[in-house]
Amino acid sequence: MRRFALAAALLLAPAVAHAWGHTAHAVIDRAAIQAIPETGPTFLRRYADYIATSATLPDSWRGDSEGFSKIEEDPNHGWFREQFAFLKPIPRSRYAFVIALYKHYETIKDSDPATAVRTNVRWTGTLPYAAMEAYERVIVCMRAIRAAQASGGDTAVPEQHCAFDVIRLGHYIGDGAQPLHDSVNSDGWLGPNPNNYTRDRSIHGRFESRFVDAIGLTPADIASRIAAPAHEQGDMFTAVLGFLDQSGDRMERVYQLEKRDGFANAADQDVRALVYERTAAGAAMLRDMLCRAWAESARPPAKVTPSPLDFSNPKFDPETGSAPA
Repeated sequence: MRRFALAAALLLAPAVAHAWGHTAHAVIDRAAIQAIPETGPTFLRRYADYIATSATLPDSWRGDSEGFSKIEEDPNHGWFREQFAFLKPIPRSRYAFVIALYKHYETIKDSDPATAVRTNVRWTGTLPYAAMEAYERVIVCMRAIRAAQASGGDTAVPEQHCAFDVIRLGHYIGDGAQPLHDSVNSDGWLGPNPNNYTRDRSIHGRFESRFVDAIGLTPADIASRIAAPAHEQGDMFTAVLGFLDQSGDRMERVYQLEKRDGFANAADQDVRALVYERTAAGAAMLRDMLCRAWAESARPPAKVTPSPLDFSNPKFDPETGSAPA
């Protein structure tokens, strides 16, 4: 009983998974824009300062005093995979995902209350949906840029719209690149702990902010580590899920490295290597999504018949009121 009470207390205790510190987010955004090839959306180079300076703007939408904004935005920054291992495949709808979580909660709330208490949208996260929503808004604003170019009009306003949407997309992809954003162990180890990993919630900030700031991370540190372009073809939602899985698979490595000295040694080459690898991965994914969005924007919008809102659409989901993407 005491063991269960401890586990329940750990699960119930509030812990907020914040993003990479501003330094890493800004580096990811700048490095991604610098890596855009000449065939891509090079206009974003003119907005690199604005985008990088605003890289942590979405975190400001999560304040306790702005309750409506907080309840919508908080889940967008995490993807705690252990909480929805039961759910295969992952739904292609934010709302279908939320409904599936609640149904599972109803199933286990009496038999496994410690798990049920976190089987909800806040404690599982919605990061891939936020990323895809931002990505598709980027496509739309890039279409407007192309239309202005074709008509000889001014592209400044649609470019500004696009730069703002890139801030959102870059933030969510940057979060997803940080392994602690992809696990229930985001802010200290939860549950059984045979390896005696820290339960100190400050591990999150000590890794992604204090250590990153101590090493003075810059775009030059990761430029050569950014992978060659990928994702020109294929389903982008699947690619985002794969990116998050790759990052989440490195979660325990963060805890292993923390056991050395709590990230207090800025000269630790293994921690540096992990930071470089993860921020480079985030920059590569963001670069790829921006380039893919630019390519998609050159095509006319796909005609979906019947409409996703039409009851006759074979994929129409009566629980969400729409066919999924």
